[in-house]
Amino acid sequence: MLAILGGLGAASAWAAATVCSSRSSRMIGAAPVLAWVMVIGLIAILPVLVLGPGPGDVSGGDLAWLVCSGVGNAGGLLLVYHGLSVGKVGVVAPIASTEGAIAALLAILAGESLSTAVGATLVVIVAGIVLSARPPEDAPERGSPGHREARVAVLCAVGAALSFGVSLYGVGHLSGEVPAAWILLPARVAGVVAVALPLVLARRLTLSRPAVPFVVASGLCEVLGFLAYTAGAQHGIAIAAVLSSQFASIAAVVAYLVFGERLARPQVAGVAAIIAGVAALSLLQA
Repeated sequence: MLAILGGLGAASAWAAATVCSSRSSRMIGAAPVLAWVMVIGLIAILPVLVLGPGPGDVSGGDLAWLVCSGVGNAGGLLLVYHGLSVGKVGVVAPIASTEGAIAALLAILAGESLSTAVGATLVVIVAGIVLSARPPEDAPERGSPGHREARVAVLCAVGAALSFGVSLYGVGHLSGEVPAAWILLPARVAGVVAVALPLVLARRLTLSRPAVPFVVASGLCEVLGFLAYTAGAQHGIAIAAVLSSQFASIAAVVAYLVFGERLARPQVAGVAAIIAGVAALSLLQA
């Protein structure tokens, strides 16, 4: 039950982060948004790092997973933010949400059993990705800026899913062994060092007044989501990972209701297949 609650809590927090970052990325760009999200996240976990327990005895294997999870999280966020800056939440979020299926597959390869039903569900999710990646009938002509932006958004989402999948498995693998705040630290440090500092030195770390509440909410929700996922993953990596992927359905609904995003029929079918596949996989794992 705790794995389910942790996964759903992460899904809710990450849906809020996705919707907020989709707005801020269009205002100031993907790289500045990632920089501010990482800075805010680092500030948020610093009190826990200082006042809470230390990392303990970290083995070489755990250190490697800390690096993988940190780089995977930071790299995935940069990809998804760039995808959201040029594409629709209703396409980018569902594709990125297959991170849960990827993390679950890694857990299965590491020893968890894979039933025929779970395998068939993963195929449905992949089919949904293919459909949602197809341009609508009234899409801009091939080679036009709009066509290129749509392709870039899809490619970024696929890359983010792979990156997040590895990161999620790494976080789940470390949960229970390393305190949650220390698991969150590598990604925030990587984002600050590799993204924020270069932008500061180049005088390109922008932040407009309208974007402030969005980047603050994104930074805090990213941290809250990982804290919830880490707690749930201690009781089942596959269940928590797959349930956390429900953030896509929440984000797509919010984008439709609040921002009025519209999708072509093949894309709607693809998004529906992804959401249904993730939901079915959640039930099968639960």
